[in-house]
Amino acid sequence: MTTVALQARRSRRRSAKTAAPPIARGGRKQAPAEAPAVKSNGDVAPAPAEPTPARIADALYRLATEAVDVSPRERAPESIDRVVHALIGRATLGISPASVALAAFDWLVHLGSSPGKQAELLQKAARKAARLWIYAMRAAAAPETPCCIEPLPQDHRFRSEAWQKPPFNLIHQSFLLTQQWWFNATTGIRGVAPQDERIVEFISRQLLDLVAPSNFLLTNPDVLQETVRQGGANLARGWVNLIEDWERAIAGRRPTAAQQYVVGKTVARTPGAVIHRNRLIELIEYGPATPQVQREPILIVPAWIMKYYILDLSPANSLVKYLVDRGHTVFMISWKNPDADDRDLGMDDYLRLGVMDALQAVSTVLPERKIHAVGYCLGGTLLSIAAAAMARDGDERLKSVTLLAAQTDFTEAGELTLFINDSQVTFIEDVMWEQGYLDAGQMAGTFQLLRSNDLVWSRMLKQYLLGERETMNDLMAWNADTTRMPYRMHSEYLRQLFLDNDLVEGRYRVDNRPVALTDIRAPIFAVGTTRDHVAPWRSTYKIHLLTDTDVTYLLTTGGHNAGIVSEPGRDGRSFQVRTKRAADKYEDPDSWQASTPRQEGSWWPAWADWLARESSGQAPTTTIGAPDRGYPPLGAAPGTYVLQE
Repeated sequence: MTTVALQARRSRRRSAKTAAPPIARGGRKQAPAEAPAVKSNGDVAPAPAEPTPARIADALYRLATEAVDVSPRERAPESIDRVVHALIGRATLGISPASVALAAFDWLVHLGSSPGKQAELLQKAARKAARLWIYAMRAAAAPETPCCIEPLPQDHRFRSEAWQKPPFNLIHQSFLLTQQWWFNATTGIRGVAPQDERIVEFISRQLLDLVAPSNFLLTNPDVLQETVRQGGANLARGWVNLIEDWERAIAGRRPTAAQQYVVGKTVARTPGAVIHRNRLIELIEYGPATPQVQREPILIVPAWIMKYYILDLSPANSLVKYLVDRGHTVFMISWKNPDADDRDLGMDDYLRLGVMDALQAVSTVLPERKIHAVGYCLGGTLLSIAAAAMARDGDERLKSVTLLAAQTDFTEAGELTLFINDSQVTFIEDVMWEQGYLDAGQMAGTFQLLRSNDLVWSRMLKQYLLGERETMNDLMAWNADTTRMPYRMHSEYLRQLFLDNDLVEGRYRVDNRPVALTDIRAPIFAVGTTRDHVAPWRSTYKIHLLTDTDVTYLLTTGGHNAGIVSEPGRDGRSFQVRTKRAADKYEDPDSWQASTPRQEGSWWPAWADWLARESSGQAPTTTIGAPDRGYPPLGAAPGTYVLQE
């Protein structure tokens, strides 16, 4: 609430104290001490009307209107609702209780009217109980008896030898059987809406993971063994870790281990300078490392949901340094970390002040040269919009477009779609409306839920029960350096792209005219990662269906971040890559994956070779910026915006 509103509210309270008649016990109004009011013509004014339910309701409405600080365009009841939703959202990590309740109701009603499904579930429960009983009898006689159910391949909670000994073998086997039964209970019910089914299955899985035997001291043999071996010292260290993390969360500080990675000193070290700044971006140009460079420069558009230096981490795994060392002139957008004052920045502002302003600067610094544009994650989505708008308008400055783990079609956006429906988006909008932005903690909570075993429970087990702190690398430290999302921009992104899928259906407008990805003629290089929970690779593969240009698609091992930061020499990396010409027939993603040869190692050299083939030759290096054309160096990289908390 603003200072002006608070002052007005206090003034109204003081006025009410002096003007309101006293109230006697029992709620009856006492007789006024002063004489009745007299009109100018001498008549006595009528006595105040007796309170009625309708008048009381009107008075409460007026009080609510006065108590809430709202803009003239918004009504008080709606504002009250939004404030309440925002308070609820802080406790639910931004997840709408109404959305979950509607999904649960859909599931319950259809399950309740499906006696066949109920009978099947009873039968499955009986069979699983029998399987567990038979296993218990056999294991008692022969401890080497194979388990009656195995964990899923990605579930590593019960892999140690201690879980195979009684009574922990029965504990974890009964949990896995229960988990399997609940999956059957929440899926395959006729009539349940697909999204509601996914929500109920997801929530049931989260609740089961919450009570998994691996999370508790007395039911986790690994923790018990360590506790006995260390005499409880692990629990003492875990308690200290818990207090430290609680204090850090309250103070809004980064993890202690992350503080050894200092932006500009240990990470984001590639030499360069900021050559342009507006209210939303700083544009960094990196200094050349070779006598000759590729004629066409590279402009990288990172996502503003993260800080740019994921692409310029330590020198050994910096994509920027790798490109500079290969003879490329590289420009990087560094987004401002928005606050409440930026609440009204929208997608059009990010397009105009971000991509288009940066393109104008690069074109001025290096005139008469086309540009290799690269977009990562949400930055790739914005870049595809910019490329479509430029193609529509006959702007041919783009030499190529590279999309790194970036979606353009959002119909198969993985488990993130669980949190995207009208109820959920409205709830998130109310959370953002109250504070002007979506807080980093609220975003992080949603992403952690998608991989709760890896990102929540296993970490809590290690840090609070085993008393061990994680060894933090530069990528993990970057992940703790969070950002925010402006209210208007994130609302437009969720509604127009995620919810309504306007971009691929021809409804997304730039400068009040629709854009179409099919207008893009620059060749496209798209990268997907096999374990991406944010932009699933089959979703990014849809670029083949949405464009009429040459598309080179590369699928690499790893996740959304670690799959992109995949420097040469890193163990366990491989990729598949193939080019589809504009005139070639379409191939579905599974057939493509089965028929495309796998190559070992990092995908960076394959992309760099593609960039070289798409370039027009070498050119002499130039100094950073162009002072004579309005783009002087404003300060050394990494600039100031990346340092904003």
